[in-house]
Amino acid sequence: MPTTADKAQPPGEAAPPLDAAQLAEAFALFSRASEELSTAYNALQGQVVQLTERLTVLMGALPAGVVVVNRAGEVVQVNRAAEVQFGTNLVGKIWDEVAAALQTTETPGELTIERPEGARRLAMSETALESGEERILLLHDVTETHRMRLAAERNERLAAMGEMVAGLAHQLRTPLAAALLYTGNLRQPELGPAERAKVAERAIERMRYLERLIRDMLLFARGDSLGRQDFGVCDLAAELTHTLEPLARARQIEFTSACECGALTVHGDRKAVGGALTNLLENAIQATEPGGKVSCQVFLDDGAQGREVRFVVSDTGRGIAPEVQTRLFDPFFTTRAEGTGLGLAIARGVARGHGGDIALSSTPGTGTTFTLTLPLGATNGAAAGGARAS
Repeated sequence: MPTTADKAQPPGEAAPPLDAAQLAEAFALFSRASEELSTAYNALQGQVVQLTERLTVLMGALPAGVVVVNRAGEVVQVNRAAEVQFGTNLVGKIWDEVAAALQTTETPGELTIERPEGARRLAMSETALESGEERILLLHDVTETHRMRLAAERNERLAAMGEMVAGLAHQLRTPLAAALLYTGNLRQPELGPAERAKVAERAIERMRYLERLIRDMLLFARGDSLGRQDFGVCDLAAELTHTLEPLARARQIEFTSACECGALTVHGDRKAVGGALTNLLENAIQATEPGGKVSCQVFLDDGAQGREVRFVVSDTGRGIAPEVQTRLFDPFFTTRAEGTGLGLAIARGVARGHGGDIALSSTPGTGTTFTLTLPLGATNGAAAGGARAS
């Protein structure tokens, strides 16, 4: 049965005061709730202490460096590995000032730092907390991995050269035999001045071919060279146009180029990249009949590994058969009588040495497109303004 206190009171009338039994019951309920809250709080506090201890142990055991930076850019927490990488305690310092010691490399996301025992190579990734108050930087020491990668690439090149020794010997023997034959003919007394000059020119031509073959072989064996600096993408595109447009015009081929990168710069070996693109453009011109078209388009793109520069060389030539496409980048494979078979292998080596690659798309009778990609590092100036075309 409901009590009088449980019944609704008329509007405007005050509720009757609680008796002693009701007050005791309410106090008991409050005490139990308070005790339960206190127990739950103590349990949560114990869990927090346990989790904090686990996190501290985990961070100390991690081989990678962990740096926590707050919204103001101040380092608030680091682990032992990060202190070893930088050689000092970072807590309380401004991260931008600490990061000034890191130098960019040809590989996006990888940096180097000078240490007394020698330069170390670090792969850095960054994650912001959902609250936005802090961000966590993870730094992996990939020095040994990088050395192993370079050694593997070199071994791969040397293995490829070993497999092609027989082909190289044949390519060396043929022009050398021709040069010996021509120079031997120079000893014939009955040769007139005009014939002697003609024979000498043929001998010199064979010697030049040998020189080019040996030069390309050395470039392939050496791989990507070490001279790296920042260079303008559109400046390089304009230089290529200036060099190759007259060659295309002499063969009655329409040559067009455009660069949409503005003032963007890339860190790398300008000479090696220019040589690789020159090889692609020369191949395109040689594969195109008079009246055809060759183009070089340069633009920025968001690739799988981040932003990258794409050099797209296209032609309307005879195209490349599928069975030839599979071997086109093999060392010493060539479809031209005067080719050394190393140009495309070197070009791909240059692209991969910069963290990029070369892709091929070709349809027989329609044309061919080579795309050389170069990823952008942290120091690439991204001032991609108006396009520059020529």
